[in-house]
Amino acid sequence: MPSRRAFLKTSAASLLAGTTGCISQTEAMSSPANTAPADPRPLWSALATRLADPVLTALAARRLKDTMPVESASGVEGRAAVSHLEALGRLLAGLAPWLELPADASPEGAERARLAALARLALDAATDPASPDFLNFTQGGQPLVDAAFLAQALLRAPKSLWGSLDARVQANVITALKSTRPIPAGENNWKLFATTVEVFLHRAGAGRDNVRLFEGIDKHAAWYVGDGTYGDGPAFHWDYYNAFVIQPMLIEALDIVGQETPELAAFQEQAGRRLTRYAAIQERLIAPDGSYPVLGRSIAYRCGAFQGLALAALRGTLPPEVTPAQSRVALTSVIRRTLETPGTFDEKGWLRIGLAGHQPALGERYISTGSLYLCSFAFLPLGLPATDPFWIAPAEKTTWEKIWCGENLLADHALADGH
Repeated sequence: MPSRRAFLKTSAASLLAGTTGCISQTEAMSSPANTAPADPRPLWSALATRLADPVLTALAARRLKDTMPVESASGVEGRAAVSHLEALGRLLAGLAPWLELPADASPEGAERARLAALARLALDAATDPASPDFLNFTQGGQPLVDAAFLAQALLRAPKSLWGSLDARVQANVITALKSTRPIPAGENNWKLFATTVEVFLHRAGAGRDNVRLFEGIDKHAAWYVGDGTYGDGPAFHWDYYNAFVIQPMLIEALDIVGQETPELAAFQEQAGRRLTRYAAIQERLIAPDGSYPVLGRSIAYRCGAFQGLALAALRGTLPPEVTPAQSRVALTSVIRRTLETPGTFDEKGWLRIGLAGHQPALGERYISTGSLYLCSFAFLPLGLPATDPFWIAPAEKTTWEKIWCGENLLADHALADGH
């Protein structure tokens, strides 16, 4: 137990930091274990492996339903019917760019190859009707969501996850994804789940439903509310769904169909600028200790709330005022703050509901163990080679740190794009 003198000394130091207005990331972190590493890539890859191993090992062995716990919010039942597909689709959507990197002889390369091989076995187990782990793609509404995340993963790893499957497994995956077509997409971000499934089927040469594909794009063009942000439906919500779903699925759909008409091409260019602006906003939201505003629903998706910033870093479309090194520092801090807090994982390595540790009250009626693997979306920049500036450039202060350390930065301005 710290002495009163030590407590007063710490408090005085904190007050001094507040007086000077300069709080570095290292000073702000809550424990020595959370200080910024000199080379963060091994940390990222180790945490990505920690997320992936329980899910992929179990499903590859066709034992996911037997072994994965299904924690839900108090009083919520029935999530076991959907939680396993949630875990697979969300995990792979975040790690797909990493698994898509070419093979190499490094320890990371060997680990990546191992996980990619497990992922392919998992895809077989999940979509083989004879498998004890054949997953639910048809019962209820939720399977549309996670079929879309699975389709997003296959779009992000066209060689490692899709092209490396044999014809039998590819046919099973296509059948599973097509089986979600009767599920209606609500008047909100769900429109993009239907869009993403159809975009993948189109890319795979399996045909497409144009109504389902283009409705999500057209609706979100109409639901733009300004300054790089879309409504979740006609109304704006203070939450992170622009990062969880809207911006990534929209921009990646437009990657594939955006040149089909002049109108789509114009919207594709707009959507790219909006993602860049949204990444600028996201970078400013992350405090030096990796904390961020706890706003809106689905906060238990942890660092997945910053997929917008992570995707812009992966695509090389960060705003000019945010360097790759700045985005790395910000994302590293938020990943560590949300995944290294004690209580985040159970004794067998499965995620538990919470944001900073185990906080089951943050669970909502649609959240269970599998849902939580959306946190992997923050890891998208692992898809950049280890030689990319994102990884090798010297660490830089984030915008938050620069401003509060007294640097003379230019004022922030809204995106002027018609709203």
